Amino acid sequence: MTNRVLLVDDDRAVREALGQTLELADLEPILAGSYITAKDHIAPDFDGVIVTDIRMPGRDGFHLLERAREVDPELPVILLTGEGDIPMAVRAMEQGAHAFLEKPCGPKEFVSTVRQALGLRAEVLAARQARAAKVAGDAASRMLVGRSVQAEALRERVRAVARASAEALVCGPPGSGTSKVAEVIHLLSASARAPFVKRAAAALDEAGLAAAFEEAGAGTLYLDEIAALPPGTQYALLDRLESDAGTRPRVIGGTTRDPAAEADAGRLNPELFWRLDLMRVSIPPLRDRPDDIPVLFRHYVAQACEQANLPMPEIGPDLVARLMAQDWPGNARALTSVAMRVAMGLDPGLGEADTGDELGLAEQLARVERSLLIEALRRHEGHATRTAEALKLPRKTFYDKLARHGLKPEDYRRD
Repeated sequence: MTNRVLLVDDDRAVREALGQTLELADLEPILAGSYITAKDHIAPDFDGVIVTDIRMPGRDGFHLLERAREVDPELPVILLTGEGDIPMAVRAMEQGAHAFLEKPCGPKEFVSTVRQALGLRAEVLAARQARAAKVAGDAASRMLVGRSVQAEALRERVRAVARASAEALVCGPPGSGTSKVAEVIHLLSASARAPFVKRAAAALDEAGLAAAFEEAGAGTLYLDEIAALPPGTQYALLDRLESDAGTRPRVIGGTTRDPAAEADAGRLNPELFWRLDLMRVSIPPLRDRPDDIPVLFRHYVAQACEQANLPMPEIGPDLVARLMAQDWPGNARALTSVAMRVAMGLDPGLGEADTGDELGLAEQLARVERSLLIEALRRHEGHATRTAEALKLPRKTFYDKLARHGLKPEDYRRD
C-alpha cells in the first residue's frame, strides 16, 4: 500500500507539524509551501494523495484541486481550512475533493482521513495495473484496434470464439482483415503455441489440403475465401472435420461474401457451411464505425513509421476531416495504404470525399463535425471546458453538439 502524502501549506509551522504527525503514523510526507512547488509532483502515476490548505497566496488550494483533477480525476485531494464555513466545504465537494477538514484538526482524525484516501488510491492504481497487464497480454486488444462500440463487440466475440474449440467462420467486407481476425482467435486459444497456417482456398487441391493439415498440426488452419475451395477439396475437408476430431488443427474459414448465399448458389457445400458457421465472427465495415477511422489511421501511420524508421508526422484536424468524409469501400486495407503514404511524407491521395450519391452534404458535414469533436475531446483528455474553449464554442452549444452526436467527455478521459 502506498504511503506518500503531498502536504501543501504556506504556513511553515503548520506544514511541519502536520508532516511530523504523518511521519509518526509511518507515512511519508512530501512538504510544499505553494502551488508552484506542489504541482510538479502531481502526475497520473503519483502513488500517494494530496493534502492542501485552501487559503494560500497566489494560486490557492482550489487551483491545486483543479490541477489534480485535470491530471488524474481519481487522485484523492483532501482540503484543509481554518475558516470552517459550509459554502466552502460544499464547493470543495462539488469540485471533486475527497474530504474537507477544518483546522486545527486532531491527529487521529487527520491520519484516519489520510489513510482512507491512501487505501482508495492503492485500489485505483492496482486496478489500472491489472487492466494494463490484461491489455498488454491480450491479442484482441493489441491487434484489433478501435474505440467504437462495434470494435469492442468484435473483440469480445473473438475472445468468446477463441475459448471454444469448434470450427469458425470469419466474415467481413473486402479489405476488413479476415485473416488477421482469424490469427487473433488462434493467439487467444489454447492452441496459441501451435502453428497458425494460412492458405488461399482457391489454389488448394486435396493433396494441398492434406499437407496444410499436417503443417498446422494441433494449431489452426485458416482457409481464405472458403467458398472458392474446389468442390472435391470441400468434400475432403468435410470428411476430415467429421473423422479426425481431436487429432487435427482447428479450421477457420474466411469470406468476404455472404456465406449463406454462396451455399444457396452451390459454390459452398451446405454441410461444410453449417459446420463452419457454428461459430461466426462478423467484421463491421469502416463506414459503420466512423469513430474508429482516426484511431486506426494513427495506429497504421505509427506502424509504418516504426517499420521504416521514420518520424511520426503530425495528423491535423484537416486530414482527419478528409479521412472521415470517405466511405472506405476498401476498409482497413485502403486506410493502411493512405497511412503508408502519409508516413512517407507523400500526398495521401484522398482527393475529394469519395462518397457517391449515397452520402449527402448534411451527412458528410455531420460526420466531419463528429470527428472534430472526438479529436478535440481526445486531445484534451475529456476535459469539457478546455475542449469547448479550444473549439471556440459557447458551453451550451458545445454540449448540444455532444448530445447530437452521442458523445460523452468522460469516455475520453485517460484511465
